Amino acid sequence: MIETLFLPLQFPFMQNALLITALIAPAAAMLSSFLVLKGWSLMGDATSHAVLPGVVLAYLAGIPLIIGAFLAGLTCAMATGFIKDHSRVKQDTVMGVVFSGMFGLGVVIYTQIETEVHLDHILFGNMLGVGTADLWTAGLIAGGVALILALKWRDVLAHAFDPVQAQMIGLNVGWLHYGLLAILSATVVAMLSSVGIILAVAFLIAPGAIAFLLTRTFARMLVVSIIAALVAGLSGIYASFWLDSAPAPTIVLLLTAMFLIALAHNNFRTARASASG
Repeated sequence: MIETLFLPLQFPFMQNALLITALIAPAAAMLSSFLVLKGWSLMGDATSHAVLPGVVLAYLAGIPLIIGAFLAGLTCAMATGFIKDHSRVKQDTVMGVVFSGMFGLGVVIYTQIETEVHLDHILFGNMLGVGTADLWTAGLIAGGVALILALKWRDVLAHAFDPVQAQMIGLNVGWLHYGLLAILSATVVAMLSSVGIILAVAFLIAPGAIAFLLTRTFARMLVVSIIAALVAGLSGIYASFWLDSAPAPTIVLLLTAMFLIALAHNNFRTARASASG
């Protein structure tokens, strides 16, 4: 019985999948907490989709795919912020136009070239095909993102709640704004080889949303979001072995289930507080 439970851990591809999830989950979860509070959840979706043309162009140029992905994601994020600040169009509309345009551009370019790079691996990830280089890339990027957020979380939190007040107390709002966009792009790149473009958005939204429903302070929100991401990530990979399913979609289903449970718990707690009051 014990040998059967630990059977998935005997395969190197499962070990790598579990390891890369453990590396990227904390950084993605921490960032998701800021995105949820700031109302930037769609920004994560937009950036995830927008990296596709960068990946394809990087392949054509013969440079590492992560460089093209980072530049494309950063361009999308910067363009969205610039257009929003210099037009009457609302941010969600700008994001919809920019990310769909860049995603469409990436698909058009991809269909015009001959390549051994499978589009489904870029879109949905290839967690069971993760190699040593992917582990190092994800680990270094995710570690850097987690370190920056851990050191500067109070400044970023102040900017997320009230940029005007943050500027009045002496914080460089511009650096915080565009720095957060750069961190978002870097995190998407860290998840590119494993979770993939489309499913990365779940790691950038769901952990923060779950923690938001279950906690009352931001410090606890960060901790709970990391725990949620790790539990869903590691459990999803383990379950996918026995279900013979793709790991990334299985993780997303678990995150969705955890969110629904957290939502039900929050509604029940609210209803009980109202009844007792």
